[in-house]
Amino acid sequence: MPVGLFRVCLLVITAIVNHPLFFPKENGTISENAEEIMQKMKEREESLRLEQLRLEQEIADQEAAQKALEKAAVVVEESKEEKVRWDMWTALSMVIFLLIELWRQDFQEGNWQDTGGEEDDMAVLGKAFKGMAFPDKAVLASFYEKRILGTTGDMARMREMVEGFADDLLEALRSVCNRDADMEVEDCVGVGSMYENWRVRKPFVCDLIVPFAPPEPYCFCCQTWCSGDSFPPDEQGYGTIKVCRADQDAMGCICDKTKLGEDMLCLLHSQVSSTRPSSEMEDLLCFKNTQYLDADQVMKWFQIAVTKAWNRISHKYEFDLSFSLLDSPGALKIKFKSGKSIAFNLTPVVQYENSDVYFISHFPRSSLAADIPSSTHWFLTFAVYERRFIQLVSKTLPANACHVSCLQILSFLHGKQCSLTGPSGLTNYHLKTVLLHLLQARPSQDWAPEKLEARLQDMLKFLEKCLHEKKLYHFFIGNGKVPAELGFPIIFQRAEPLNLFRPFVLRRDIYRKMVDTFHEMLRNMSALINEYTVHIPLAHTNGIRKEPL
Repeated sequence: MPVGLFRVCLLVITAIVNHPLFFPKENGTISENAEEIMQKMKEREESLRLEQLRLEQEIADQEAAQKALEKAAVVVEESKEEKVRWDMWTALSMVIFLLIELWRQDFQEGNWQDTGGEEDDMAVLGKAFKGMAFPDKAVLASFYEKRILGTTGDMARMREMVEGFADDLLEALRSVCNRDADMEVEDCVGVGSMYENWRVRKPFVCDLIVPFAPPEPYCFCCQTWCSGDSFPPDEQGYGTIKVCRADQDAMGCICDKTKLGEDMLCLLHSQVSSTRPSSEMEDLLCFKNTQYLDADQVMKWFQIAVTKAWNRISHKYEFDLSFSLLDSPGALKIKFKSGKSIAFNLTPVVQYENSDVYFISHFPRSSLAADIPSSTHWFLTFAVYERRFIQLVSKTLPANACHVSCLQILSFLHGKQCSLTGPSGLTNYHLKTVLLHLLQARPSQDWAPEKLEARLQDMLKFLEKCLHEKKLYHFFIGNGKVPAELGFPIIFQRAEPLNLFRPFVLRRDIYRKMVDTFHEMLRNMSALINEYTVHIPLAHTNGIRKEPL
């Protein structure tokens, strides 16, 4: 009992002691602690919200990166598929290109230059001839006999006189030159219409080329557009001439291209021989600071040398010698006391290897090399082989063949037309190229003298076709059918054909002038021929049948 009462009392006392009313100050801090807890809870909530935003941003970035990777994978896959398709098209294009190239080679071998010799071609071509009366055989024969043959009888005497004087002049030139420092001049070679016997217009001018070589120990290393080096399309037909030492490779030693250290020496070249002053190369007529032969320097040297040579031998002759044209440095004129004169061209050239192909500095009275890229680019001339080809073919033709007559008549008509309407891009060299193609395509019996009219029509129609297509290929370059007897260099036979009309493709004004001149010549042909033809009896002319082509 007392124990139970004691427990009850203890419980009451404990309750009274722990009652809040007994500790008013301590219980007053409860609201303050609650506010602090609420503040902390808000801060915690804000930090959690910021953390949630950061995590959401990271998740979004990861998703964007994942999408970018997936997109890149898709792009790579598509590019692979596109590359496969592109490779397929590239391979197909290469196959087509090879087929075209094979066809082109077969076409060149089987049909070098379409000569228009087939009757179907003749029916399609000749549009400019429709409705025109072509001079018949009698008129052409009379015209040729009286106008052409009557003015070319003294050509042989003139050639002989000019060649003899040129030989004497070159011999004097050798005597005035320094054999150890100046260029070595060889004998001259006659080329062109005067030596192929088809020149008709006066004044008669002989074209002589003079090969020259550098003094020892130097030599010429020639590079052409078809020798494997990269030449742009507008430089086809050209080449460069490098002056090298005879014991030096044309490409030069590596010590010329690489800067060696001060403690390194070339075992092949000493310091003295490897350094060549620019003045030495200029003395060898090279372009400034290069080893390439300069055509302008060569012509200046040649003019000075010819002047010195003439001063040495002028006392032997009773005529004067002078340079006739400023734009043609090799154009010379002999003036006699009687007032008569003889003109001829003496042009320095460089021989290509051991052939009769020559690098020529310029073409006298011609526009073939009017737009030379630079003075270090030399045009190649095949004039010697052209002369040999005509001589070789002439041996297989009938007696008094009409091939030269056709070229003479056409050259005369073209010259007369140019005197009326002014010069055009069409030259006598183009006309000769047409004849060379027809000589190769036509059988020998087609050039009998009685077929002059037909062959002249063929030349005009072939020329019309070339003008229409803007294509007239050089006869030798790319022609695999050149007779082996000529010994023509194989490198030019395997070269890409050279289109002589290519310069006119982009120059429409010159091309239009050339075509108009050709058509005017056709329209005026009968009048020009009749003007220079002796009178044919009326009874004979009444029987002449003039058929339109």
